Amino acid sequence: MRCTVTVEGRMPSLNDYISAERANRYKAAAMKKRETARVRAAAMQQRAPRFERRVTVRTTFYEPDMRRDADNVGFARKFVLDGLVAAGVIKDDSRKYVEQCPDRVLTDRARPRVVVEVSDE
Repeated sequence: MRCTVTVEGRMPSLNDYISAERANRYKAAAMKKRETARVRAAAMQQRAPRFERRVTVRTTFYEPDMRRDADNVGFARKFVLDGLVAAGVIKDDSRKYVEQCPDRVLTDRARPRVVVEVSDE
């Protein structure tokens, strides 16, 4: 089984998260909660199925420009996985349930987004 979930907009990078954490620990916690909720809402709205078996989660980040490094952008994978767990798409984001998490960073100036592909094949 396969499914694709699209989360519109740009997600915070590692640098954004660190800045928030240094400013105020509650600000960083609120950021994580907000981004996790965005992924959860997208998964539920798009009626993503529940996976019972071990999965591969491929994440493609479409950034509006090339300013942020791939590893900095890839940090948002944590929000993606936690959102999928919150939506009930995957049981847990541990290695027991998630086999691989490859990601790519591409550019789309007109429509920044995150495309998440979940597969148990």
